[in-house]
Amino acid sequence: MTKITADMLVGEVLDVHPELAQYFLEIGMHCLGCPMSRGESIADACSAHGQNAEELLNKLNNALNK
Repeated sequence: MTKITADMLVGEVLDVHPELAQYFLEIGMHCLGCPMSRGESIADACSAHGQNAEELLNKLNNALNK
């Protein structure tokens, strides 16, 4: 996975990069283990939690590039 995009599923991203969970938790997404994370895109999850998807994607991709 070279770049995380808004259409990727939360659960799939965390399967490959569990260390990125902290960025979801920081913005209030504490239900990472719930069934919704297996079928919900990052964009949909951010929308449901009232968060900015672009800001989260920037954090996630910056963390991957370190």
